[in-house]
Amino acid sequence: MCLAAPARVLAIEGNEATVDYNGIRAVARLDALPDPVAVGDYVLIHTGFAIRRLSPDDAEETLRLFDELAAALDSEATPSPRQEPDTAHEV
Repeated sequence: MCLAAPARVLAIEGNEATVDYNGIRAVARLDALPDPVAVGDYVLIHTGFAIRRLSPDDAEETLRLFDELAAALDSEATPSPRQEPDTAHEV
């Protein structure tokens, strides 16, 4: 299964864009996009390549769903109880 994540374009230099993944900056290649993008656009990034431009509504909805998924996974994760080593051995 492949996963592409939406990111907002912060800057463009040649065929590379600096993008923002909810506070994390990365560089993505723009070679795979048929249409030009501009600063402020949202794009789907897969393996370092922008593969599709998204509308702001679609991007924000996808990011909201990612946040919901992360919250659900966090709430399901329960730390296992710490077990003390058994130091009382009969000899």
